[in-house]
Amino acid sequence: MIPRDAIPSPNIWRNPQTYEVENRAVDPDGVIGAAMDRVRPVDDAHVLDVGCGTGFHLPGFAARARRVTGVEPHPGLAEAARARVRDLDHVRVLDGTAQRLPVPDSVVEVAHARWAYFFGPGCEPGLAELDRVMRRGGVAFVIDNDATRSTFGSWFRRSLPSYDPSAVERFWSARGFTREPLTMRWSFTDRRDFEAVVRIEFPAALAAEIVGSHPGLSVDYAVNLWWRRY
Repeated sequence: MIPRDAIPSPNIWRNPQTYEVENRAVDPDGVIGAAMDRVRPVDDAHVLDVGCGTGFHLPGFAARARRVTGVEPHPGLAEAARARVRDLDHVRVLDGTAQRLPVPDSVVEVAHARWAYFFGPGCEPGLAELDRVMRRGGVAFVIDNDATRSTFGSWFRRSLPSYDPSAVERFWSARGFTREPLTMRWSFTDRRDFEAVVRIEFPAALAAEIVGSHPGLSVDYAVNLWWRRY
């Protein structure tokens, strides 16, 4: 059963297989991971992946971390994540939400939340939980869309006209997070995959416009890496 306080993620909840295609297309150059490493590498850390979905990032963390915990509110996605890491003894996937992390106090050294509930105003309960579970000296990373630049950013802004990037930036800055703007890319090997992913990410009319006007297999994509040391 999905927890009542879970925040739906329509893209992955409704289309997990297509979202898997999207995950494989995101950031092939490792821009986000390199930026995280410059702040706090995951080596020998207890890593918490908030909203881990089907566990796409868990094996990568597990290759270097001492321990990895994924938390996911959607039961079907959590089961898929468990299947993905079933041979990794130091990885576990727990049912739960960002607002009620099933993790003890002061045990996490690196937290990771990628497009999972953390879009600024409204995520205060999740941030309060991070305050509880983070160990002194640990770092929490939040990866969010940058709607002020890039091709993808312009599409994102059109899809959510009420989204206020300035308000989001003020929110994170007021809570002690540092912003690092990054430019990565979507890179697909099949045009059909690109079109399928566009259709799960954007409203139908906008998706049709994007598919009709954007050629090729690659999209420049701006993100914000927000991070805070505890």
